[in-house]
Amino acid sequence: MTYPPPSGTDPWSQPSTPPVDPILPVSGQPIPGQPTGADPYAPVDPYAPVDPYAGMKSGQPAPAADPYAVPGYAPAGYPPAGYPGYGYPQPPRTNGLAIAALVLALVGIASCITAPVGAIMGHVAQKQIRQTGESGEGMAKAAIIVGWILTGLMVLGIIFYLVMIGIAIYAGSTSSSGTY
Repeated sequence: MTYPPPSGTDPWSQPSTPPVDPILPVSGQPIPGQPTGADPYAPVDPYAPVDPYAGMKSGQPAPAADPYAVPGYAPAGYPPAGYPGYGYPQPPRTNGLAIAALVLALVGIASCITAPVGAIMGHVAQKQIRQTGESGEGMAKAAIIVGWILTGLMVLGIIFYLVMIGIAIYAGSTSSSGTY
């Protein structure tokens, strides 16, 4: 259509000659690497299924499948980058037994009964952490250290108490066995 349109013609009428296809050259062969179809500006779907047997004659071996091949483009040197998930990656979970072991070992300061239980649970928690890859190794180690130290102090306290009772009994029996 020329501007301004010649007088006497409808400016909104369609031209009498069909438009030239911008994808096909004059020879009628498609340009390599260009999409063919009704809409030359339509985006190429990289996830569209590709028929690996299209254009093959019977008896030919199947081509090697390239999962990253996009039709009409040269093969890439690297696979496309994967999109990361939303948010930040989650840190590994803390072992619940390690938490319980540390709590019991620290409660052993007041009760002295739960300290050895916390130490033993700390050993079990360390084994679980090595197997599962969870976090909490520091808590398990702290529970072991605190638990065994408090257990040792408790054993020393009991021994000291028994020795004092023995001394008191021995001193009382020797002084009272004399004269009345």
